[in-house]
Amino acid sequence: QVQLVESGGGLVQAGGSLGLSCVLSGRTLKSYFMGWFRQAPGKECEFVAAISWSGIGTHYADAVKGRFTISRENAKNTLYLQMNSLKPEDTAVYYCAADEKMITATPEDTYYWGQGTQVTISS
Repeated sequence: QVQLVESGGGLVQAGGSLGLSCVLSGRTLKSYFMGWFRQAPGKECEFVAAISWSGIGTHYADAVKGRFTISRENAKNTLYLQMNSLKPEDTAVYYCAADEKMITATPEDTYYWGQGTQVTISS
């Protein structure tokens, strides 16, 4: 049974930075493609970033490209999301996700999900 637990959310002022972590348990992280999604109040869940099992391949939503960096440390079974130059529109619950196949921009395509961590950006 794969379990994903996110941490690192909080309240930050616009322009600031925040780092999220996600620990996978139950299996070995290197077996999975990983990604981050987010959901703002009243909006649909949207893709943020994804990373291949090796960590070499990454892709980002246009809204976060150049500001966010996804990375992984397979030896620690941990996925990261470094968020810089944060904007109020980045406010959302951020979810860690995993799948044995490549993560797509469609949330319904991804099988394993964490419980989410709240990120709030004040203006």
